[in-house]
Amino acid sequence: MADTQWISLSSSELSVEINPLGAQLSVLRDRDGRDLLWNGDPAVWAGRAPILFPTVGNLAGGRYRLGSATYDLPRHGFARGRLFDVVATTPSSARLRLKADTETLKVYPFQFQLDVSYEVRGPTVSVIGQVQNCGRESMPASLGYHPGFRWPLPYGAARESHFIEFAEEEGSPIRRLDAAGLVSAERHVTPVSQRRLMLDDSLFKDDVVIFDDLRSHAVTYGAASGPRIQVSFPDASSLGLWTKPGAGFICIEPWRGIADQAGFSGDFTQKWGSFTVETGATQSLQMQITLLR
Repeated sequence: MADTQWISLSSSELSVEINPLGAQLSVLRDRDGRDLLWNGDPAVWAGRAPILFPTVGNLAGGRYRLGSATYDLPRHGFARGRLFDVVATTPSSARLRLKADTETLKVYPFQFQLDVSYEVRGPTVSVIGQVQNCGRESMPASLGYHPGFRWPLPYGAARESHFIEFAEEEGSPIRRLDAAGLVSAERHVTPVSQRRLMLDDSLFKDDVVIFDDLRSHAVTYGAASGPRIQVSFPDASSLGLWTKPGAGFICIEPWRGIADQAGFSGDFTQKWGSFTVETGATQSLQMQITLLR
């Protein structure tokens, strides 16, 4: 895929760049030019903030069944590797679009339209993903965000002093993945104490930490001193937290969808955590990223 021209957006507090390849938020800087987002170093993790569609996480065996047909889909779907059309831009906003074509229909037999809109206002980047069903039958889908923030943030605090603080008490057990990247039936005691999760590489030795019984619709990330980042997700059903142990990023991932459960062999329309878009209808997922000074 040839290099694409990134879209630059800005406000008085933030500057942003969007890559039409995957409609991915690829640069997020404060007003002093400090990078808040991971740089996509391919030697560690090539992502920055990929869009997850039409699945979130792994499928059992890397494939799914729909009626009598079987289709292969990679982890997190295909949207992150597709070039979106740029529908509209202003100095502070952009809308990008991916539509079904002959290639997507081979692996996802639905006439969809996925719009991803960005707006920068003051200290906040707002993201809205909208999935429209342009076909004649009900369409199962999942949608998720996967932004990787610098860990540590560029404000002088040590890496080990960073934490994620939930808006509400989160006492429910968490989920983990098995060796195949599927959600295990076993539930684990939450690592959150008094709304705060202290970040440590040991949390992620078994991959992502999954909160699938959320009370909170926002978290803040950072250290006790210095600016923090707030991530709000008013309509997400699950939240994933992930890094590669020792890496310089932490991903805060609001999802409407989740990896297959271990042992799942049902129809795609029965997939746990996914949603159904009826003919002509649209469903969405919102996320706001705010720099709290």
